[in-house]
Amino acid sequence: MTDSPKNSTASTLAPFRMDPRYDVRVWGFRDLRPWYDHVAQGDPIGEVWLTGDDSLVATGPHAGKKLSAFFSEAHELLLGPGAPTVESPLLIKVLFAKEKLSVQVHPDDQMAQKYGDPRGKTECWYALAAGPEAKVALGLKDGVTLQQVEEEIHAGTLEQSLKLVPVERGDLIFVDAGTVHAIWPGSVLLETQQNCDLTYRMFDYGRPRELHIARSLEATRLVTRAGKVAPRQLSDRTVLVDVEYFRLERIPVKGSRTSESLRGEGGERGLSWLFAAAGAGRLTGPGFEPVELPTRGIVGVPAVSPEFVLEDLGGLDLIRVTPNWPGRPVLGDPSVGR
Repeated sequence: MTDSPKNSTASTLAPFRMDPRYDVRVWGFRDLRPWYDHVAQGDPIGEVWLTGDDSLVATGPHAGKKLSAFFSEAHELLLGPGAPTVESPLLIKVLFAKEKLSVQVHPDDQMAQKYGDPRGKTECWYALAAGPEAKVALGLKDGVTLQQVEEEIHAGTLEQSLKLVPVERGDLIFVDAGTVHAIWPGSVLLETQQNCDLTYRMFDYGRPRELHIARSLEATRLVTRAGKVAPRQLSDRTVLVDVEYFRLERIPVKGSRTSESLRGEGGERGLSWLFAAAGAGRLTGPGFEPVELPTRGIVGVPAVSPEFVLEDLGGLDLIRVTPNWPGRPVLGDPSVGR
């Protein structure tokens, strides 16, 4: 990797900001203001990818590089020694649904690998905003069978078998692989998932898009852990979810916080992502140029980052996202929903 005395040394790697990547979806918006200063010239935008493989590093000596290439070159500096992957482990997005998303299901790791993909897709949604009618479809009603699901797909009546869950601002909704689900209009969601965009589209309200009925039925679990997760309050942060692939925390900054305090009591070093749900911040520290954290922007903090101070530039609502590894103890069980 390339080192710069202003941004890193041979043993450290400075925090870096990512450029958002705007992804076209038929169910999205053309004008993302005021969330992002972006107006689509063509097809609507449904997803803003913050940490996708093709997303570009915006600051530091690796600016302009795709995140996948950055991980390929510097995975141990980014993730820490002993990480079970050399790839970016999480895909983080902001979702804007103007219309209903398709009813869909994601495979687990085992099924994904059966068909030649490296991993499945377990995810969660944190509601950045929600209107009075916001809801998601999350799982199947009790007693619904796979045969019934298949019949209702062909009859165009599948929606009647979906569980509908109202969404309020600040909700954390866990969606494990195998859960039949759909996002409906009315909310803006921060989505954190395994780094996989593998989706089996089960039903699409008559839109002329390909369906994957056989594989979606194979992937479907009639009972899953999906649901709202009760927040866990610690002395200096709120743990929103802590499961096998990721942990999300909401951390008050109150002027400024050190990188050590962001890591918390465990103090473990590994990759983390700092997302500004509102407001803005700035990271400053010895050996690297200040890194701005704009509203709805994201900054990566490598495992070997030098120590720094995060300053609140006004109204900063900080979400910290960290990858989990299989076998690592977690704080909560999302099966206890509310």
